Amino acid sequence: MIFVADSAKEKITEIRSQGKLGSEYFVRVSVTSGGCSGLTYKMDFDNESKPNDQVFEDNGVKVVTDLKSFLYLFNTTLEFSGGLSGKGFFFNNPNAARTCGCGESFAV
Repeated sequence: MIFVADSAKEKITEIRSQGKLGSEYFVRVSVTSGGCSGLTYKMDFDNESKPNDQVFEDNGVKVVTDLKSFLYLFNTTLEFSGGLSGKGFFFNNPNAARTCGCGESFAV
């Protein structure tokens, strides 16, 4: 399961209310190679499903990931932090053994 915190749900709802995304769009999260710790998070809005997608719905938000990424993202929570020192969307991943200073990459 991939979870969606209230803070992320509120921001996604705000983006949708501004007319930037239609209701057919969902949140796609993935993990790619890169960053100073070896793996990097990626988040997009998408409206096309792929054959091996893993689909979850939490807190009223549909989240989709590929099977390989799900192995790294199991039990991860998508969060949002705003304000002057906010990070934007970020991942609270209990599987990460090490993260970099900026929080955008991790290692398991």
